[in-house]
Amino acid sequence: MNKKAISNLDILKIYDKTNNKTYHGCDQEWYARKWQRLSGCGPTVASNIIFYLFHRQAVFSFHNNFNGKAYWQSLMEEIWHYVTPTIRGIPNTKLFYEGIVKYSEAKEMNILYDYCDIPKDKNCRPAFQELVKFIERGLSKDTPIAFLNLCNGDEKKLERWHWVTIVALEYAEDGSSAFVDILDAGEILTVDLALWYNTSNQGGGFVCVEGQV
Repeated sequence: MNKKAISNLDILKIYDKTNNKTYHGCDQEWYARKWQRLSGCGPTVASNIIFYLFHRQAVFSFHNNFNGKAYWQSLMEEIWHYVTPTIRGIPNTKLFYEGIVKYSEAKEMNILYDYCDIPKDKNCRPAFQELVKFIERGLSKDTPIAFLNLCNGDEKKLERWHWVTIVALEYAEDGSSAFVDILDAGEILTVDLALWYNTSNQGGGFVCVEGQV
């Protein structure tokens, strides 16, 4: 099996001094308003990606302010104003990457993006090997990948109509199988990507954001 991952997962460790607990990536439950907590998976994933791109070259103490929950909550609120859910959340890759672009322009960041949509119609989907290559290329550029799951199929570790953050990939050389490590609700989970691809009735999509932020 081949493996690819972001270079420093510890950058996405978050420390909550109120309960002495460590999280991996932020959690949409940290938003202040009920609607944000219900619909905020997209901007939560965007926060993980933006934070990682900004700090991946930095060297800092795990317990400093940047890795504190309060700092992350302020970042999440800021990004919410650009990656803003509709009444249906953020149900496609276009709304997600357009929000990231608006945020980057406001912050004078230089970013590029790419996306891979997985349509509802299985006959119109890119080959599974193409999806694996898309994720592998993104992780090779040391950027987490945004993953939109509209229907989890038989993969029980995913929630439907939900964004998560991919941080690692393990795949067979022949492209027959692949597993991804995702961040969701402050935890790391391993998901069978082939099982999702083959059994999801709604599909979803993937977004890779890169550049010097």
